[in-house]
Amino acid sequence: MTTTRRAAVLGGNRIPFARQFGPYAEASNQDMLTSAIEGLVARHGLAGERLGEVVAGAVIRHSRDFNLTREAVLGSSLAPTTPAYDITQACGTGLEAAILVANKVALGQADSGIAGGVDSASDAPIVVPEKLRRKLLRLTRARSTGDRAKAALALRPTDIGIQVPDNAEPRTGLSMGEHMAVTAQRWGITREAQDELALASHQHLGAAFDRGFFDDLLTPYLGLTRDQNLRADTTLDKLGSLRTVFGEGPDATMTAGNSTPLTDGASAVLLGSEEWAAAHGLRPLAWFVDGETAAVDHVSGDEGLLMAPAYAVPRLLARQGLTLQDFDLYEIHEAFAATVLSTLAAWEDETFCRERLGLDAPLGAVDRARLNVAGSSLAAGHPFAATGGRLVATLAKLLHEKGPGSRGLISICAAGGQGVVAILEAA
Repeated sequence: MTTTRRAAVLGGNRIPFARQFGPYAEASNQDMLTSAIEGLVARHGLAGERLGEVVAGAVIRHSRDFNLTREAVLGSSLAPTTPAYDITQACGTGLEAAILVANKVALGQADSGIAGGVDSASDAPIVVPEKLRRKLLRLTRARSTGDRAKAALALRPTDIGIQVPDNAEPRTGLSMGEHMAVTAQRWGITREAQDELALASHQHLGAAFDRGFFDDLLTPYLGLTRDQNLRADTTLDKLGSLRTVFGEGPDATMTAGNSTPLTDGASAVLLGSEEWAAAHGLRPLAWFVDGETAAVDHVSGDEGLLMAPAYAVPRLLARQGLTLQDFDLYEIHEAFAATVLSTLAAWEDETFCRERLGLDAPLGAVDRARLNVAGSSLAAGHPFAATGGRLVATLAKLLHEKGPGSRGLISICAAGGQGVVAILEAA
């Protein structure tokens, strides 16, 4: 095939995001993803419909989640003939899922699809030590009474234990926050600047809820109607009173207030061709123009763990013939306030842009009045794989409000030194 068509973002839905061990403590990944998909289906009249495919994933997974997205589809009112599959790219999962669906729509391989993601920091899998796991498997395989007794007698009290997953990078042993503290210090990101960004996130998200912006992007779940982490009444004084949690010594700047909390939640986005949308009485909100991924060497190199979007964006801009200033809106994932500020600083830095990005001049500054105008992860929370769907749906609706010709950029950093970015344009 040599021709492509436009892929449209037609709508989105998510459940309110909840803090770890809060209202969703007993909800599974499948429960939450099914609810997010079903809310999207109900809002757009898709019950009984066979879609091209559903693509979603989770970062924190149980072994029972081996076919998570397909099971969520079977639990929804979509036609059971709708295929589905899982992907995982850490915090970029939801956006990467949207890129995959949009690409298939653009190539004519599918007329419609749903992209999404889910994560539960509350319902995390617990793993037993490797020695105990092998002995238990040996016991399970035993067939005779004698073999079972022999396997059971091999168990020792010292074998007993559990391993709870954490967010440390396997190759460095450092958590995301610890990595980010190093990057923040490198770029000279101040505590005051981080707190100001966090305050703006809460204020913007609160204002968006108050004006009803999320009324057609969110369905209540287990008693929540708004994101639980939202503190619209917070102040710089309150944020400034929090102790630092990442970094060491007097130069530490990162607190629980300017870092995202562990969160539970799910999101889903509906995409389709213009023809499919028209046939179903749906109006496109935005066109999914393009996407790009990148990775940095955070292990043996000297780049920060969460700085890959700084490399992905200029590649995307070059392919589309755009500058960083050619956007009406920017959605930059607030894993930490310092992540956003370090990325912006890198794009303005002549040495970084020349030596790391191979550019003749800096990408330049982003108009802060256009950044995360409906709030972002610092206020909403960050259920890892669900953030991409939230950002795509939010930006698509914001662009639709601004009108045809408006353009938006999405940037998401991810564990493993990766990044996923995308461009949307108002339909």
